[in-house]
Amino acid sequence: MNPRDLLAMSLGAILTNKLRSVLTLLGIVAGVASIISVMTAIALVQTTLEQEMSVLGAQTFQVQKWPAGPSSEAERRKAMRRPPLTLANADAIRGNVPTVDLVGSEIWDFGFAAEYRGESTNPNLSIVGGTPEYPANNTHYVGRGRNLSPLDLRGHTRVVVIGYAIAKKLFPFVDPIGREILVDKRKYEVVGVFDERKSAIGGNFDNYVLMPVTTFVDTYGLVDKQGNQRSVNITVRAKTPALMDESIDEARRILRAQRGVKPGEEDNFSFYNSASLITEFNKLSAGVKLGGFVIGIVALIVAGIGIMNIMLVAVTERTREIGLRKALGARRASIRNQFLIEAVLLCNVGGVGGVVAGFALGNIVALVAHFQPRVPLEWAVIGLVFCSAVGVVFGILPAIRASRLDPVEALRWE
Repeated sequence: MNPRDLLAMSLGAILTNKLRSVLTLLGIVAGVASIISVMTAIALVQTTLEQEMSVLGAQTFQVQKWPAGPSSEAERRKAMRRPPLTLANADAIRGNVPTVDLVGSEIWDFGFAAEYRGESTNPNLSIVGGTPEYPANNTHYVGRGRNLSPLDLRGHTRVVVIGYAIAKKLFPFVDPIGREILVDKRKYEVVGVFDERKSAIGGNFDNYVLMPVTTFVDTYGLVDKQGNQRSVNITVRAKTPALMDESIDEARRILRAQRGVKPGEEDNFSFYNSASLITEFNKLSAGVKLGGFVIGIVALIVAGIGIMNIMLVAVTERTREIGLRKALGARRASIRNQFLIEAVLLCNVGGVGGVVAGFALGNIVALVAHFQPRVPLEWAVIGLVFCSAVGVVFGILPAIRASRLDPVEALRWE
């Protein structure tokens, strides 16, 4: 019997027992949907976070006091005992690492408001005291007006580059360039506005002001409101992406010497770049992926056992049909293949339903969190391959039993 006839007979048998087929499919749908929904949710969160964490360019890294990415409470307490990074540390990298071309300094503080002619932002602005390297090293460029200049740093000028959201709030109908605003009740001239950069995870990309780091230190000092020494974040751009590792090694050597770290002691500062942050996230999400995969596999195995039992019942119910087909010359292989195809078809129909349900469930996260929807087709393929495997593994016993029925005994079956 040719494959087309076997497929037609298998489909006919499935459609003849609609209720049984639907009940069988439910387990497969649940198993595949559990895998696909978890993987879809993780994939869209991962894609969004990778975009968010790629604020540093492909050849830029940052040096800071605090560990990069998620860290334990013990690691945070240990980092608190580190001495702060200083502007002198940034100068040391700038003057002694030949593989880099841009070295920027940043000091951040949070919880401020900006005002212009009676209009005020919410008191949730960030202030960053920075250097002219800030836009290039953070890939957040000035869209209107100008960037900070070396003259601004040397002159301690009271100028700011403001985020897009601040400009939209305070200057809805006029050009903000050249106008004076109050930031934390102090006057500054607006010299530039950053390009819009929306954040899907609530980042402050459009909600901060950049002022010369010298002006920041003059205004707020090097001790914060809690009495802690402020630490400088140092952003460093290697001359080429290929020089990234070499630049990090050279910067580490310079900083260890300047900060008095003895041979054999660990660094009292941390490096990170976009790739390292993404790697850390992938490590964290690996456990969730594995858990979702295991749950899905267990559900598919349970569904496979159900399919095997139902196929065994089907063999019993169709004993006379099998005996008649054998009496008319059907071979054992044809009988076996028909029942095996039925099991595989049932699993794959359920798999398709599970894939669709999984994509829908997984993208609920996108709707709720306003992320970009994602459809990881590679997991759809993996899910359907597993469904086929389940169909073969759990359908083979009923198929073999059907093929081994004695035609004489089968024809006597009532």
